[in-house]
Order: sequence, then C-alpha cells, then structure tokens
Amino acid sequence: MATLTNRRTLSAGTLIGDNVNNRAGENVGSVKEIMLDVDSGRIAYVVVSVGGFLGIGDKLFAVPWNAMEIDTEHHALVLDVSKEKLENAPGFDQDDWPDMADPTYGKSVHDFYQTRPYWELDR
Repeated sequence: MATLTNRRTLSAGTLIGDNVNNRAGENVGSVKEIMLDVDSGRIAYVVVSVGGFLGIGDKLFAVPWNAMEIDTEHHALVLDVSKEKLENAPGFDQDDWPDMADPTYGKSVHDFYQTRPYWELDR
C-alpha cells in the first residue's frame, strides 16, 4: 500500500465510489464494495465495478486488497493492471457474488493478480 500522509486508519466508506486507476493513470473502474473476512478481521477483497451505466450492465471483479495502493492525492485506488487485463480477470455478476472463503476461488483470484492470499500472510 502507498503511504498515507498523516493517517494510519481510513473509513472504508470513504473509498466506495472512488476511481480505480492503473499505473498509467487510466480509469479502469470504481470501488463498489470492500469485503471483510469476519473471522480474521482483514479486508478480503475490493469489489471493482467496470463499465455499465449507474450500476446497470457493469461487470464486477474481486480484487485482492494487497493488489492495490491508495492514492490519497487523487482520492483513488491504484491497481497495476491494464483495462484489457482486468476485463479478463475472474469476474462475477450482481446476483452471484463469490465466496473468497472458498480456497479454490480465492486462490484463482490471487493467482491472477500475483498476490499472496491474505490468509497466508501470518504464516
């Protein structure tokens, strides 16, 4: 994560609706939700919405929290991925959200973004 200037905590609600940009500064989506793992107290993933209009017809993607950085200057999250690559990521629709507790699904998402699963970080 990027260093937060003078902050060590941040309300998750302030990130909902924020842009998700890639390192080139291109907008690749927006933050729809931030999902918590209630057993570990960790952020499991960020739901990124791509395309659509006013939430209709958008594609949703579970992006591991540790694949993103916070850009406080632009009030956005940064994801090191092109829009084309994101569109090929494991996605889901509004009526069928994934269960990141399912190790097979969770591992496929972390493999795609080349991140270490949050449930393995304390090992």
